[in-house]
Amino acid sequence: MQPLSEDMDLQLAIENAQPQLVETLSHAPDWLLMKAKHFLPNVDLSHVDGIADCKEKVSLVLSTIESAGPVIWKQFIQCICMEGSLPMDLEVLLMSASGEGNLNQKQEAFAEANTQSSSQATGHERRRHGSSSPPTGKESKQQRLDSAERYRQLIITSMGQRHGNQRAAGAATLGQVQPPVFSQSFINLVIRQSKASKLKERADKSREDSGAMQETEECVDADVKVSDLFEGVVSLGTTRVILLFGKPGMGKTMLMHWLCQKWAEGALPQFLFTFLLEFRQLNLINRKLTLKKLLFDLLFQPEDSHDAVFQHLLENAQRILFIFDGLDEFVGNINRPSSPVVSPGTPSPMSISQLFAHLCFGNLLPGCTVLVTSRPKKLPDFLLSRADVVAEIWGFDHERVEKYASQYFHAHSFKDQALAHLRKNSKLLNMCFIPALCCIVCVCLEYLLRKCTSHVELPQTMTQFYIKMLLIFISKQQRGGTVSEDKQLNHHRMAILGLCDLALKGLEQKKIVFYVNDIPQHVKDFASLHGLLTVFEVKVNDGLPEAGYAFVHLSLQEFFAALGLMTNNAVDGNCLRKKFSLKSKWTLKNETRTEFMETFHIFLSGLSSKESRQFLALLSKQNQSWVQIKQTAILQSLKKLAATHLTGPKIIELCHCTYETQDLELAQHVGSQLNFKYEFRNFRVTPLDVSALIFIINCGQDLTQLDFAGCPMELDCLEVLASCKNIEHLSFKSRKYGDEFAVALSKSLPKIKSLKKLKLTGGNITVLGLTRLAQAFPNCLQLEEINLQDNRLRDQEMAKMVEMFSRVEKLKMIDLSHNDISVKSVLSLVEGATTCPNVAELHIRKDTVMIYFSGGSRKIPRSRNLRRKDNDNAAEIRTVKLCLQDCGLYSQHAVEIAALLRGCARLSEVDLSGNQLGDEGCRAFAEMLPHMCISRQLNVSANRISMDGVFCLLNTMNTCLNVVELEASLRHQTAILTFIGDKEFARDASLSGEPSGEDESQKSVISRKIRLTDSDFLFGDLGKLCAVLKKCNSVSELDLSNNSLGDQGVGMLVALLPELKAVSSLKLSGNQISLRGVLGLAQCLSALERIKSIDLSLGNAQSVQLTFWGNDRTSRTSRSAGRFPAHSPHFERDCCFRLRECPVGPEDMDRLCQILGKCAALTELELSRNALSDQSIERLLVSLPHLHSLKLLSIRQNKFSPNSTLLLASSLNLCERIREVEVRSSENAFLHLARRIDSQEASCRLTDCSIGQNEAEELCHILEQCDRLSELDLSGNQLGNEGLKCLLDHLLQMHVSCSLNLSRNKISQDGVLHLINTLATCRNVTEVQASLCSKAVSLIKFTREEEPRKILRLTECNFQPEHLPRLASLLQKCTDLTEFISTNNNMTTRAVEGLLQGLRKSLGTLRISIKEPWVRDERVARLLQLAVQPQGNVTEITILKGKALLQVGVRFPCRTERMESVVSRLNQCGLEATHAHFLPRVVEKCSQLQELSWSHIDLNNAEEATLPSMLLPLPALRKFELTCSSVMPGGMGCLVAGLQQCHTVEELNLSCLDLDDTSVLLLASGLHKMPFLKRLLLNNNQIGSEGCAHLAEALKNAPHMEEINLSHNKIEHAGVGKIATLLPGMHNLKRINLSSNSIGPAGGEMLAKVLAHCRHVEELLLARNHVGDETAATLSLSLPGLQRLKILHLQSNNVGSLGGTQLAQALVECRQLAEISLSENSLGEGAICTLSEGLPRFTGLQKIELKLCGISDGVSKQLALGFSRCPVIEEIVLSWNSLGDEGALQLAAVLPGMARLRMLDLDKNLITARGAVKLAEELAKCGGIQVIRLWSNPVPKDVEESLTKQDARLNFSFF
Repeated sequence: MQPLSEDMDLQLAIENAQPQLVETLSHAPDWLLMKAKHFLPNVDLSHVDGIADCKEKVSLVLSTIESAGPVIWKQFIQCICMEGSLPMDLEVLLMSASGEGNLNQKQEAFAEANTQSSSQATGHERRRHGSSSPPTGKESKQQRLDSAERYRQLIITSMGQRHGNQRAAGAATLGQVQPPVFSQSFINLVIRQSKASKLKERADKSREDSGAMQETEECVDADVKVSDLFEGVVSLGTTRVILLFGKPGMGKTMLMHWLCQKWAEGALPQFLFTFLLEFRQLNLINRKLTLKKLLFDLLFQPEDSHDAVFQHLLENAQRILFIFDGLDEFVGNINRPSSPVVSPGTPSPMSISQLFAHLCFGNLLPGCTVLVTSRPKKLPDFLLSRADVVAEIWGFDHERVEKYASQYFHAHSFKDQALAHLRKNSKLLNMCFIPALCCIVCVCLEYLLRKCTSHVELPQTMTQFYIKMLLIFISKQQRGGTVSEDKQLNHHRMAILGLCDLALKGLEQKKIVFYVNDIPQHVKDFASLHGLLTVFEVKVNDGLPEAGYAFVHLSLQEFFAALGLMTNNAVDGNCLRKKFSLKSKWTLKNETRTEFMETFHIFLSGLSSKESRQFLALLSKQNQSWVQIKQTAILQSLKKLAATHLTGPKIIELCHCTYETQDLELAQHVGSQLNFKYEFRNFRVTPLDVSALIFIINCGQDLTQLDFAGCPMELDCLEVLASCKNIEHLSFKSRKYGDEFAVALSKSLPKIKSLKKLKLTGGNITVLGLTRLAQAFPNCLQLEEINLQDNRLRDQEMAKMVEMFSRVEKLKMIDLSHNDISVKSVLSLVEGATTCPNVAELHIRKDTVMIYFSGGSRKIPRSRNLRRKDNDNAAEIRTVKLCLQDCGLYSQHAVEIAALLRGCARLSEVDLSGNQLGDEGCRAFAEMLPHMCISRQLNVSANRISMDGVFCLLNTMNTCLNVVELEASLRHQTAILTFIGDKEFARDASLSGEPSGEDESQKSVISRKIRLTDSDFLFGDLGKLCAVLKKCNSVSELDLSNNSLGDQGVGMLVALLPELKAVSSLKLSGNQISLRGVLGLAQCLSALERIKSIDLSLGNAQSVQLTFWGNDRTSRTSRSAGRFPAHSPHFERDCCFRLRECPVGPEDMDRLCQILGKCAALTELELSRNALSDQSIERLLVSLPHLHSLKLLSIRQNKFSPNSTLLLASSLNLCERIREVEVRSSENAFLHLARRIDSQEASCRLTDCSIGQNEAEELCHILEQCDRLSELDLSGNQLGNEGLKCLLDHLLQMHVSCSLNLSRNKISQDGVLHLINTLATCRNVTEVQASLCSKAVSLIKFTREEEPRKILRLTECNFQPEHLPRLASLLQKCTDLTEFISTNNNMTTRAVEGLLQGLRKSLGTLRISIKEPWVRDERVARLLQLAVQPQGNVTEITILKGKALLQVGVRFPCRTERMESVVSRLNQCGLEATHAHFLPRVVEKCSQLQELSWSHIDLNNAEEATLPSMLLPLPALRKFELTCSSVMPGGMGCLVAGLQQCHTVEELNLSCLDLDDTSVLLLASGLHKMPFLKRLLLNNNQIGSEGCAHLAEALKNAPHMEEINLSHNKIEHAGVGKIATLLPGMHNLKRINLSSNSIGPAGGEMLAKVLAHCRHVEELLLARNHVGDETAATLSLSLPGLQRLKILHLQSNNVGSLGGTQLAQALVECRQLAEISLSENSLGEGAICTLSEGLPRFTGLQKIELKLCGISDGVSKQLALGFSRCPVIEEIVLSWNSLGDEGALQLAAVLPGMARLRMLDLDKNLITARGAVKLAEELAKCGGIQVIRLWSNPVPKDVEESLTKQDARLNFSFF
């Protein structure tokens, strides 16, 4: 029976192991088939070869062998067990079943072997007992199994001894007296599993925190057990990598030791072998080795059969666990393996990093499990991508902290007190979430509770805890008596400093394992005694063990290293700053030397606290001042770091450092430098991190923003946040945040009292979490905004949610976007929005859901009565805006929504665009509209509506009284109804003067707009449209553009116009009309009474617009509304016709003019880009007399031929009403006409029209027929000298009465001489200007006076020698010449001398000005000699060397003085010999000299210095100017000597001489001798307050003084006080100039008060003195008394809104003002408005400057209106302001009415092409304006060029 039993056992075993056996053998099917053929030689197995599937092949082979009989079957099984590589468990099962021993016997043998192995001395001597004969195959297999089991038991025993209950005993045997502080009982840690891909994504980013997070998390990280990490490791059959990371102190190493212990106890049965390798020990291996040597030489060595054991390991790799602890402590570089395949059996030595990498990638021991621990900052990229499981150790939570503390204090009586202490101290509890710190806290708490249980004061920071722990360890070893901590510390001082030195050197050398020789004996004894160092066995290169030492925790080494720096005398502040830096969350290339210093900087910061100062002083044997210097260096480093750009992780590190210092001032500084805004991205945040952050925030007074995105966060962090009092904005974004997070957050939010904004986005929050949050929100009293985007909110109870949120008192907005919102949700939200009292807006668009609340107040809604009056006292209604865009709403939903809205009495806007309502939905809404109260807009665009839907909406214009506008387009799917608000409705209704209850009256008063565009009406639709429009008789604006109406459709609408009584605008653009339609529209001008303008353009984009005047009642109402009447009392309805881009032939022009001639009100006709031919232009001009009311004819952008130009000129003779003909650039023509034929003069401007010599003759004949020509401008043509001569020959026949401009006509010097001849021969020519420079000016001015003044101005004519005689001859003929001005005409000294001698005049004065470069270099004496060459008496001599100007005034006839008088004056001069040759003539000729002006004279030169003393005593001298000259003390003496004899001088100008106070003292002596002095100009000098005192003394008796100019000096407020005392006594004073003197507010107020007494002042210039608002206010009190004031300059005086307003109010009283400058003052809109209102009172205002005053479009309307009321204004400066297109439009509108305006400066504003084009259009109507400046405005270059070409008066350049 035994064989049968064995067969049954084998059969049963095979059945059980069949799947595993087939799986194993399928990897070697060919070998199996070979063995099968060996056992079955007579069986044909060829059919098996054709099977492709390996498993199917193996199963067939096994079945064939099994069918051969039990004997062969058993032999076959034994063979594959002996020769094959089967897994150990499968092999043991099959061998037992096949009769080769049994399982129980093997276990006993292994146990016996284990007992024997434990009794042997060393593993080197162990040998297997048995026969010495070579074993058989079966014996070899059995021996290998026995050796492997013994090796396994050896590892189990060793790990049990090292990590199990015998650890303390083992430590004692190694000389460790006290167990280390960190080796306490193990408590399970919080482990969170996450995806490796997410961590890899972080690593791929910048190694610092990314600026913006791309949220990729799709699931929440889950808590896992340790056993969960190893699920399915055996069944996978491939290498599995598990990565565990955690911050320092989280218990990674303790967890690995616990795992080893549990494995040894059998808790991890899936692993046969477990190997623990610590990187801190692997760092010591610097040679290459094989995996076998690594395991056997450095870990556990087998007792025997090394190769067999290693082979067993190779065969059972899937059941081996490798634990690599502390990857962050490894000093080498680990990279991805370069060779993918490594032979495990072939010895191939490699480095530790290579071995580790090959194990991870399955190249060594494929199928094993690799568990790696590390700190998070040193995670190789390849390991992240390779890891199968990634988990983070989070340390403890509340529950685990209490469990740990309970076990720690389980034997103490004060256990409950200790636990209570932890629970109530939140900061302490947060610190305990780090297991290492929790242990230290318990140690300190235990020690303190033993000493005193009543009152326990624990440290506040981690550094203080470490210090306390050190002191406690020292205290525990004291025997007997009580020794103070100071004495104990002093006793062990050297040992502690030695330990510090060891720790610091280790960190700097990246060394954390030390040998006996590395540590001094006294240090080793101290550290071992107090449990600070741990000792363990270390095997290095030779495999021999020796003792290794390490700090019990790396953070302890960092603490002692930081302590060493702070106590080392050789380390100063600079060294500390170099050592101190913030650590990133990721390893950077520049951090390789400090990679072990994870908390080093935090300990340095903690040791910089005041609390540490005494401890450091005792330890370093230094005073506290020495310690404080080092601490200050660290604090300063922290302050500097706070000012740099820090990422989120570094901000946390900075907060930790700051918290460790416990320095409140530093915390406030850090908070302010970080701008109170903290953003954290993609890194884990712990409660301890939040505690440090809250410390910073709470130390400041400002509100802050916290933003956490993608940051894993424990729920305990939220409890910590609740303690922050200064959070204003709180934001969370992560898929990790779900309902549990929301519930925890709801408990903390009410405690954050200042919270205004909450963002909780990108999470997994459902309605459950939202409900809890909504319950908490009403307790958040300051909460204004809530953002819950991208969560998991669904349909449930949406309306209820709105109601719950509405209870939050100050809530303004909630964002529910990107949640699972359906149509049902939309309807629920609408219901909630319409019923909740404080919902202001509901905005839904696709995934966007926003709800806005009115916040706070809850007033009772007003009644729906639309007809109440404005003076009702009912509470203001709070309206609701609904936006339901792209919500998938259909027609059936429209009915539901309409029903909901009907019950809401306070809607402002309803937006239903982007849905599927269709015509039925629109009809449903249209029917319900009369029952709804919508005050602004209903939008049903993009709802697939047709024309029927449009007509439904159009009918609402009749059925709903408050519908005022319809905008619809079928092509663009636009459909918008606009409503008038309650207040506007009531106001408009009240204008009718009739009871508001009459609907028809209201409908007629309210203006309505209809825009039906881009809809392509069919003819039948057009009839329906007209029928509906007839009912809408209150339509004011009708836009039917782009509807393909054609001429017929336009005709139908035009026929409808008489019935549309209220229409003011009709647009028919883009309707494909032709010239026929144009003529039909033109007939409206005569057919329609109210027509205002017709604007037509038939270009590519047709534009057709008709505007109408309002009815009489409306016009009267609008005119009476404004402060200034917009129209004259006799209101005239002028009309305008504009036609562009429409070719008009001669016949068409006849028909058009015939139609236009029937319009009696046509005042403006514009034809642009119409390609008019000469014939068409001629027909038009012939028709002008029949256009009786026409004022302006414009022909723009029409290329004119020379003949057309002459035709336009001849229009002066065709129509006597023409007052001005202007043709520019042969493209633009403007004809201005008067209403009546009278005697007004006409002007003709034909500029840049290419008129040449050939056309000159004909033009002259045309102009000769016009006897009223006042101005002729032919500049920019091609006349040349001959054409010029032709015109000049006909000059007398042309009757030009004002001016002839021939500039830029290519004339030469001969042409200039022709012009001069005209001056000499034509009696009515008063002035000739000629210039051959780039401007090429040629201008003749005429006069009607009997004896005209004749002036000749020649500039840069470059006369050659042959021209000068002709010039002199012509000038001698001109005996009436009064002024000759020659500038840079190449006239030599000799030519000038001859010219001066030859000039004659019968009677009167002749002024001659010569400006040539040689004047600058000529001696003054020589210039004086030239000045006395004329034949008459010299009355004026001006020598301005700086300007190279010599100017002489001569009076004819010459009066000869008696010789004795001349001799007397010569004797008085005491002249030197150098002047004797010309002085007699000077004295003779200058006896009547009245003006003497010099500049750039060197009074330090001996010759020139005497000249003033010679000439100043002249008897008739009235004016003396000496400017821009060098005056030294010597020269000043000569000057003063001469001035003392100037008894008749009335004007003294000594500006730009650099006169200082000393010079003024000398000058004052001369001023006493000038009793008739009227004007004193001392500007641009260096006069200070002392000089002003001298002037005040000299001028106190100057009754005739009219002008004082002290501008650009340094008189300041003290000097102005001296001057101010003079002013009241100067009764004739008219001009005061004290600009640029730094007067300031004090001096300004003194001056302003005195000015009240200067009632004759006409000019007051106080610019750039920064006097401020106070002076402006005081000046505003004095200005009303200055009734003669004409010029006021106050630019750049720091006048603000307050002072500006007061000043503007006062200026209104100065009605004689002609010039005002308030530039460069921030006046504000109030002051500008006040000034604008007063401008109409300035009847004489000619110039106003408001540059850089902050003027915007908001005040442009008032300002433009004010300018238009200034009748004589000529110049307006508004540059460097903020005027935009609106301001430009307002100014353009008033330009035509400003007849005297010459210049408008709008440089550096915000005007775009739109505003510039409008200015250009209106400029065409303004002939008097010379320039509009538009430099540096945002106008495109092409637009600038186009506008400049149209009108050169538009200037876009800087110069």
